[in-house]
Amino acid sequence: MMESITPWFTHWLWFAAALLLAGLEIAAPGAFMIWLAGASAVTAVLTLALGLGWEAQLLAFAALAVSSVLSGREWLRRHPTPSSDPDLNRRGDRMIGTIVTVVEPFAHGEGRVQIGDSPWSATGPDLAIGTRARIIAVAGTRVTVEPA
Repeated sequence: MMESITPWFTHWLWFAAALLLAGLEIAAPGAFMIWLAGASAVTAVLTLALGLGWEAQLLAFAALAVSSVLSGREWLRRHPTPSSDPDLNRRGDRMIGTIVTVVEPFAHGEGRVQIGDSPWSATGPDLAIGTRARIIAVAGTRVTVEPA
């Protein structure tokens, strides 16, 4: 049975996989598939240069894939992509500084404020209904406010 898959494991398979993975990265960018495409391309070169058997090809690809993804993540961590809106996908961070209205009075440091169309649990100094407050921190579904 293994002899039936051996002809498929050539350098062309790995070059084709590299092109497919690079195409997927272009179609759905996320800086992940490109590292696997690189591992596939290196596996193709190793297969062509060294005449690796299918077992060695799979091991080489697995090792290269893991190392390239980990190296890529580390490189991206050290060289973040600049953004005009760094809080784009961090809703809580976007709320900091927002002025809200108290909808349930604060007693013993806890109450509720209106954020958008929903009341949210909040912590802060004792405040009366209708008081305007500024969000200074967000922890899960609870905000911390101070008088505005």
